[in-house]
Amino acid sequence: MSFVALLLVGLAMSADAFAAAIGRGVALRSPSLLQAFKIGLVFASVEVITPLIGWMIGRTALPYISAWDHWVAFLLLLGLGVNMVRQAVFCRNEDEDGADAPVAERSGRFDISLILLAFATSIDALAMGVSLSLLSVSIVEAAAVIGCCTLAMATIGVLLGNFLGRCGGRLVEVLGGVLLIGMGFHILMTHI
Repeated sequence: MSFVALLLVGLAMSADAFAAAIGRGVALRSPSLLQAFKIGLVFASVEVITPLIGWMIGRTALPYISAWDHWVAFLLLLGLGVNMVRQAVFCRNEDEDGADAPVAERSGRFDISLILLAFATSIDALAMGVSLSLLSVSIVEAAAVIGCCTLAMATIGVLLGNFLGRCGGRLVEVLGGVLLIGMGFHILMTHI
């Protein structure tokens, strides 16, 4: 997989974190750059760990699914993409309306809801790790790219939260989902 393809994967994987960070930015009203960076770092850390776990799960199952690997990758990416689009279009995201608790306490420690949100938005990265284990991809490089993209996108999402609001966050999720669907079809077509 080329670096450009990995970058596209990283951007697609960071779309959920970006949308959630927009909601957090709205809730904070005027976050500092340091506060935005810390929130981005939480999202990025989780987004690095989950594809590694998914990759290990996929590698363990590889001998049993090697004849079907392209179909598995296609179905995982298709499912992820369709789910991202469905959630962006039809589901109300509680974090986007700013109704939840503040992200950080005055002590500088993050509340548990941020960590839970980071894990919730990284489920797709776990499945992506399984998909990447079926391809000739360096998982360390892929996880690093996903983490860097997520750090940048989540930090920007917090800072731009007041300006982009709900519409921008949902649009980014839809685009991320469409990108995953396209990648799934690309993998399927190159292996048939």
